[in-house]
Amino acid sequence: MKPIIIGIGGGHSGAGKTTIACEILKNVKGWGAIKFTKTSLYSSITDDQKVLSEKGKDTGRLLEAGAGKVLWVQSSGDEMAETASMAVQMLSNLPGIVVEGNSMIEVLTPDVVVFVAGSKGRFKPGAERVLRMSDIVIADEETPQGLPEGAEIFHSADVERCMHYLIERIQKITKKE
Repeated sequence: MKPIIIGIGGGHSGAGKTTIACEILKNVKGWGAIKFTKTSLYSSITDDQKVLSEKGKDTGRLLEAGAGKVLWVQSSGDEMAETASMAVQMLSNLPGIVVEGNSMIEVLTPDVVVFVAGSKGRFKPGAERVLRMSDIVIADEETPQGLPEGAEIFHSADVERCMHYLIERIQKITKKE
């Protein structure tokens, strides 16, 4: 059985992607997490717990939230699909994987995509594409334009209700397999 993949994308850096990823990891047991950083020159997958657990790193927050295993994937656009596939394979023994990063969402096509809109009108290049793939949108202010039909919308202050909805989605996916 392949792991369920939940993609967490966002409008911009600092939108709250890691915070939402941590909330998900607190609500599921034994899942893994992948933190993605786009680079221009090289690709790497870091699984060194000493590096990943450094104070102040997003990967450390994911571990503290309960991730069974965390990988930090750095990749250029040319090698992203191959690197993403390798990272998922490294975590394929887990029931699920939370993947943080817009570019990874585009190459992996997760089972569920959560988009954290962040501040109004601040979308980095490519964020609109991930928004259009979203199943769940978390917004601080107004709902962003360009939502796909059927996307569930939650206010950032109502993360608990969003987590209940997401857990129900995960359970439905699990029953189908």
